[in-house]
Amino acid sequence: MVQQPVPADEAAENAPVQPEGQAGPGSLAGPADEAELSRAVVALTGDDVPVQDRRRLLGRLVRLEIGERGVKDLFRPRKAIGWVTDSVTSVAPHIPVRDLDTLRAHYPGLDADALAERLIRNAARVTAGIGAAGGGVAAVEWVATPTLLSAPVLLAAETVAVVAVEMKLIGELHAVYGRPISGTGGQRALALIQAWAERRGINPLRVGGSVAAAMGTALRKELRDRLLKRFGRNLSTMGPFLTGAAVGGFLNRRATLGLGDDIRKDLKNTGPDGQRVIEA
Repeated sequence: MVQQPVPADEAAENAPVQPEGQAGPGSLAGPADEAELSRAVVALTGDDVPVQDRRRLLGRLVRLEIGERGVKDLFRPRKAIGWVTDSVTSVAPHIPVRDLDTLRAHYPGLDADALAERLIRNAARVTAGIGAAGGGVAAVEWVATPTLLSAPVLLAAETVAVVAVEMKLIGELHAVYGRPISGTGGQRALALIQAWAERRGINPLRVGGSVAAAMGTALRKELRDRLLKRFGRNLSTMGPFLTGAAVGGFLNRRATLGLGDDIRKDLKNTGPDGQRVIEA
């Protein structure tokens, strides 16, 4: 899959603003780390990433988080969710969403419903693979006691990757049903964040502004609450030996299938202007 580069002006628009010489709480350590985080997460959203590569990419996210947070914050759920929320916000503008022409080229001969079904199934397979990879890494952590400290941060990294896959799915489902997401990179990212947090299609009348501005409102709390539920569910991937891999993959797959179905149903029941369709 060809990934479109993010224009420098859009990247700058969505970069977290901090006082000069400071890194605010929950912010990434710097532009280089933010770029590395985005590259790793975008790579994890690919349809055909080998298990070893998934583990390597998750490990990269773990190292980034440890470097940012430090060991003392690894067992503080509020801190972990804060990192996940900030990371999702930073990554969202970089998620590669394919347009309808590209999707039809990849999956020829499918009508809208069949194409949507294929995309949902593929996304569920990817998130299951991320859960399995995370569980496999966790199994190693349980054996290697000194590195057990990285288990909570591994879960946070997995959550960021899974949410990115699901946001990509949401964007592509909108393209399939004739409602592609428009606007700047920041506006598209904000629309994806809102849709994921609310489990609904995007209302075009609400698209506008920047991620930084919107995330200072109630949307940030809504996103945090939704992420907290996902984070708690994925605690099962921290099980000893290989049970975490099996359970993590199953739960991720089920959650992605459910989200995809909710978004698809909502898109089919609303018009291009985002208004509910009333059947005669």
